[in-house]
Amino acid sequence: MAQAAPAIRILALGDSLTAGFGLAPEEAFPARLERALKAEGRDVSLINAGVSGDTTAGGKARLDWALAAKPQLAILELGANDGLRGLDPKLTHANLDSILKRFKAAGVPVLLAGMLAPPNYGKDFEAEFKAVFARLAVEHDVVFYPFFLDGVAGDARLCLPDGLHPNAKGVDVIVERILPSVRKLLERGKP
Repeated sequence: MAQAAPAIRILALGDSLTAGFGLAPEEAFPARLERALKAEGRDVSLINAGVSGDTTAGGKARLDWALAAKPQLAILELGANDGLRGLDPKLTHANLDSILKRFKAAGVPVLLAGMLAPPNYGKDFEAEFKAVFARLAVEHDVVFYPFFLDGVAGDARLCLPDGLHPNAKGVDVIVERILPSVRKLLERGKP
């Protein structure tokens, strides 16, 4: 009797937006995305590798640990804390570039989720920061979702009281909007 193929393991490497800051574990982005994909009949298992407060440097530093889970696909959601701290976009680019190279070397197709910088650092910083993600998507030929918080950022009904993190309804909006990009990632992961 043939055994069923194991579930496709998708690593969600990110910061508090992935970890589910202020939410129950089952309300976090990876859990909600897994549920949505399973509702489509897909056999997937999402690995929540989100760490609150993490920068791109932090994600790069713990990549060996994340890759030890042997993911077949990855969603890379890092950069929000770089933007909030006003870190040089060149450093953000270098860290994400290094992470993407490591995923490629491991044979793991990636969906890169972009981020926008807060407006308090000025228009030049905002533009340079935003461009990092689009440039990396082209350089590495990865699936690209331009803004992880699209449709949620700035909407008090979809955010926690801090105005930065999505609430459970906000996570559902993120999942709904990112699903077409995740489907593209799943196509890239087919043997």
